[in-house]
Amino acid sequence: MVTKQYPVIWLQGAGCTGCSVSLLNAVSPRIQNLLLDELVPGQQLSLIFHATIMAGQGEPVIRVLKDAQQNRKGGYILVVEGAIPTAEGGRYGSVGEMDGQEITIKQSVAELGRNALLTIAVGTCAAFGGIPAAKPNPTLCKGVKDLFNEERIDTPVVNLPGCPLHPEWFTGTISVILFSGADALQLDDLARPTLFYGKLVHENCPRRADFDKGKFAQKLGDPGCLYQLGCKGHYANADCPLRQWNNGLNWCVKAGSPCLACVEPEFPDNTSPLYEKLTFEDIK
Repeated sequence: MVTKQYPVIWLQGAGCTGCSVSLLNAVSPRIQNLLLDELVPGQQLSLIFHATIMAGQGEPVIRVLKDAQQNRKGGYILVVEGAIPTAEGGRYGSVGEMDGQEITIKQSVAELGRNALLTIAVGTCAAFGGIPAAKPNPTLCKGVKDLFNEERIDTPVVNLPGCPLHPEWFTGTISVILFSGADALQLDDLARPTLFYGKLVHENCPRRADFDKGKFAQKLGDPGCLYQLGCKGHYANADCPLRQWNNGLNWCVKAGSPCLACVEPEFPDNTSPLYEKLTFEDIK
């Protein structure tokens, strides 16, 4: 059987690289299994560009991007991590240079996105702008889908928000794509897979019983529901309480922190102050 390879180009914009770090800590499957093994018989990913972990540098790796854009149209998956600076033509973020000319992140995401099979926006910054797009946002950072709409790019976008994203949200999405195709992904109205973002954090929170009883923590470290201390679990759509982090060891509320709704497009501007009670009327 001939193995079909899906080249993956991973671009990084304005952000902290936290989503890459999170994914590199994936446990099942491990990142090396995802990239080196056939998770689905006859189908395999092939990571051909990732600025943080690749050994290559300079113009030779930029040529890899150009080759994919020109010769692999409709055959590669574009992954974007970090928000996209768009002010002044995108000059506040670049991938590198080619023939002495700066190649901006904005240009790269638009050009590669136009010819991609699918684009995956990894993390809240890439999906919705996130922290780099917070007020006053002098570099006019924005998410992938907003850029695509402006550039009239119709390539499908899958948003996997989170600050950072859970590694299984990415590996699970890729698994569905390899097993059944991108059309098998059921997305909500924000282009998030309902498999991971289909229920409110509040629905499965272990402190839900305290909320129902009206037992609220008055300070961090107290037992009881954290709603009065700024928990946005009643607003955030993610499976964190069920999946948990660090291989199922812990998650924000279990560690004593309110849910900050980092998976939502309003994060962080309209979900702040982070540790003060916020109602639906406050989130606009």
